[in-house]
Amino acid sequence: MTTRPSPSPLSAPRNLSRSSYPPAPQAERFAAVPSSLLQAAARRVVTAWERESGKAQGEVLEIVEALALGVHRQQVAGEVVVDTPARSVLGQRLLELLRSEVIQSWSAAAAAPAEVLAALTAIERVRVAIEPDWLQDFTSRLAGPNGLEIVVDVAHDLRSPLTSILFLAETLQRGQSGQVNEMQRRQLALIYGAALGLSSVASDLIELAREKQPVPFSVAAALESVRDIVRPIAEEKQLAVRVLPPTRDHRLGHPVALSRVLLNLTTNALKFTEAGYVEIVTQELGPSQVEFAVRDSGKGIAPEVVESLYQPLRPAVGRPGYSFSQTGLGLTMCRKLLAAMASELKVETRPGWGARFHFVLTLPPCPEPGAEPPRRTRPGRRPRG
Repeated sequence: MTTRPSPSPLSAPRNLSRSSYPPAPQAERFAAVPSSLLQAAARRVVTAWERESGKAQGEVLEIVEALALGVHRQQVAGEVVVDTPARSVLGQRLLELLRSEVIQSWSAAAAAPAEVLAALTAIERVRVAIEPDWLQDFTSRLAGPNGLEIVVDVAHDLRSPLTSILFLAETLQRGQSGQVNEMQRRQLALIYGAALGLSSVASDLIELAREKQPVPFSVAAALESVRDIVRPIAEEKQLAVRVLPPTRDHRLGHPVALSRVLLNLTTNALKFTEAGYVEIVTQELGPSQVEFAVRDSGKGIAPEVVESLYQPLRPAVGRPGYSFSQTGLGLTMCRKLLAAMASELKVETRPGWGARFHFVLTLPPCPEPGAEPPRRTRPGRRPRG
């Protein structure tokens, strides 16, 4: 009787339908999988697993094959049938690796887009099938009356380790743990800026949960906060970040949502600008109407990309296949936040000129904190001089 090596903590249950999976040459592995796309992806998953662990156990090979067959059957017959060993933590991990390899096939143009999309859709349905309890529990909790509290709790949990990263990066940058050279100092500044950005996202989640009604805020302070967060990135790329607040600074609105939109647009602008500047400019269009614009001096956005600017996946530029958008997810979030504030995100761009993202918000002016309210006089009486 063959003795198997001890399973890892992620191993599936040992009551497998087949007692062993005999070694096979790489070209013969997963020959039972009809789809060439899934067959190739499954082989790459096993190869990567062997590279990391030194050997692919029989149960790993069996589960990968069961998953690939299950995905193919879902595509063909519309039903999910997966062997019991695949319904495990190890199965979930291997399915995620299979999904990544299918996406790589798309990016490398190794398969037709329609075939890849069908496979990804089937993989998602298999994923839901092999972890129904977790998905149902998590969905019901988020949809329940305490859903917002769960999100806020996650944000709170994120802030603690991020605060530690900020503290350690600042300590190292100051040389308190030993001498650092200029390159290391710049790298630590980037780490600090990235952690500060994530920390601000966590804080924004908490504040957005509370910010249900418009509140008084300083537009200038919001713009400066965005500039402070992106400063390390701008300094690393030697770019100037300019801000221009409105004349009437104190307004009534949603500062957290506004700051989140401006931060995302400014980060994108810095990412795609190699020389020059990025501007965060406001323009008062009326007593309560303020236009916000983020303009960069980059090379602009290609016309064929503008049409798919808000899509997470888009055709690759300069080569066949598809690639993940570097802005689509963030811009989609910006559009939703602006829609909630009764606004719309627009873009102007042309080659060699750069890009300008802009939107208009209704922000009624409000008194500056601590300012005395204007005196009221009775009708028919002149104010005393």
